[in-house]
Amino acid sequence: MGMIKEFKEFAIKGNMVDMAVGIIIGGAFGLIIKSLIADVIMPLVGSVIGDVDFTNLYIPLAEGVEKGLSLEEARAQGAVFAYGNFITILFNFLILAFVIFIMVKMINKAKANFEKEQEAAPPPAPPADVVLLEEIRDLLKKD
Repeated sequence: MGMIKEFKEFAIKGNMVDMAVGIIIGGAFGLIIKSLIADVIMPLVGSVIGDVDFTNLYIPLAEGVEKGLSLEEARAQGAVFAYGNFITILFNFLILAFVIFIMVKMINKAKANFEKEQEAAPPPAPPADVVLLEEIRDLLKKD
C-alpha cells in the first residue's frame, strides 16, 4: 500500500499538475501554429516563389523516378531528395520558436512590471493590536 500512496502524492503535487497543463496547452498551441504555417504562411510563400506546395519539391535520386509526381508517388518509385518537406519543417520550427520567444518576452515584461508595482506599493498597515502594543512600548520608554 505504501507505493500506491507515494505515487498518489507524486501525481497530485502542484508541479506535476502544472506540468500536465503546460503539456496539454503546448500541444494545442503546436496545432494552432502548425495550421497557421500550413494553411496561411506556406501557401503565401509558395505563391511568391511559384510552387504552391513545398512538401512535393524533390530531386529524384533513383533512375526510375519521374518528375512532377507527388512526393509519396515519387518515393514509391525510388529514392528522392525531399528538400521541400525539410524547408516546410524548418519554417515550422522557426515560426514556432519566434512565437514562443515573443510569448516569453511578454511574460518576462509583465513579471517585471508586477515586481515594480509590488516594490512601489506602500507596505500594508500593521494590525491594530501591533499598533496598540507599539504605543504602549513608546509610553513605557517615555517614563
